[in-house]
Amino acid sequence: MKILFLESHPMWIYGLPNGFKEEGHTVMISGPLSKDNISEMLDLFKPDLIIYLGWTNEHSKEKWPWIREAIKKTTIPLVYWATEDPLHTENFTIPLINAVKPDFVFTVTPSLCEKYEKLGFKADHLDFGYHQSVHYPVQPFNNYRCDIAVVANAYPDYFKKNPESFRAEALRTLIKPLIKEGIRVDFWGKHWDKMGEYLGSDIPTNWIHGYLDYRDANKVYSSAKIVIGLQNSSKQLTMRTFEILGSGGVLLTTDTPAVREKFTPGQDLIVSSGRTETVTKIQEYLKNDIERQQIRENGQKAVQNHSYRNRAKRILEVLENRGVLREIGDITHYSEFLNQIYEIYKISQEDTLAKIANRFNVPIEQLIELNNLSSDKIYAGQIIKIKKKHTNF
Repeated sequence: MKILFLESHPMWIYGLPNGFKEEGHTVMISGPLSKDNISEMLDLFKPDLIIYLGWTNEHSKEKWPWIREAIKKTTIPLVYWATEDPLHTENFTIPLINAVKPDFVFTVTPSLCEKYEKLGFKADHLDFGYHQSVHYPVQPFNNYRCDIAVVANAYPDYFKKNPESFRAEALRTLIKPLIKEGIRVDFWGKHWDKMGEYLGSDIPTNWIHGYLDYRDANKVYSSAKIVIGLQNSSKQLTMRTFEILGSGGVLLTTDTPAVREKFTPGQDLIVSSGRTETVTKIQEYLKNDIERQQIRENGQKAVQNHSYRNRAKRILEVLENRGVLREIGDITHYSEFLNQIYEIYKISQEDTLAKIANRFNVPIEQLIELNNLSSDKIYAGQIIKIKKKHTNF
């Protein structure tokens, strides 16, 4: 089976696509989407299934009609995985699926399946997972060594609008008491310097390390003694829950039914349901290297059932059972596929179309026509065709 992923972000192109590859399917990853390259991918790759997931640059409202127009001319099923539920169901997921009109919606929030069905979309639940090619244990890195780590964006604007949300309560349970007690927590992610009003005091600047590449997160998880993972709901688990455990991290998270459904507290991970309990457990486990190591090992074993290979199997089983689906190879990228036919170029931040035309000694009008551009406007990361190769492909 040939599966096309409409995505370019590292958070998504290394997980589920690899799960499908392990199951013997051929996968293409689109890279940055344009108005014209979607149809071209469909024509050249001829996928049996298209998967669209998450909330990244490929989900801007500008691109919704491009996807809809290209796919409605085919009979290829389109699946959307709503990974931003339940926080952004109303303001993002529902507008997107109404515009793109997928044949099936998977959601990380089980209770929303009925809502999507009532809106006219076949739906089912699909948990996050992890893939061992990205989230695996490594030897501790000195520059990531710490007692307690948080890898997440802070979302101060969200907390301002949603002070009583579950994630806000998780913040108050797991992080605020540590800051209050002066227990150091090292933060990787955006906007932690703006969280003082939600934590009771500003985080010391030397505890904040800023943006971390998604592909480096396992280095923090493997190097920290304890990793705090915030949950967004009592009824589902965040993506980082699986990724921290897959990377051999010792996870401290909120004590919820969803956590207990899949993992055993005190064995696979650490849980807390109150501020005092958080401080007590942090102090206890930081002192006990043997117990932490046992939890590290147990957690890594327990999470193996939640691989993206298993998620890929479930997707296909559900789609077949629900009548959405009407074959074997590697992962490729659209740019690699396109390179068989054209000389191509990936645009950098400093490029203009005029500079590119001059560099390759081709008329700028030729570039505009070949790439179906409406003007000379281009953007960093865009793949453009320079000229056709002399090939029999």
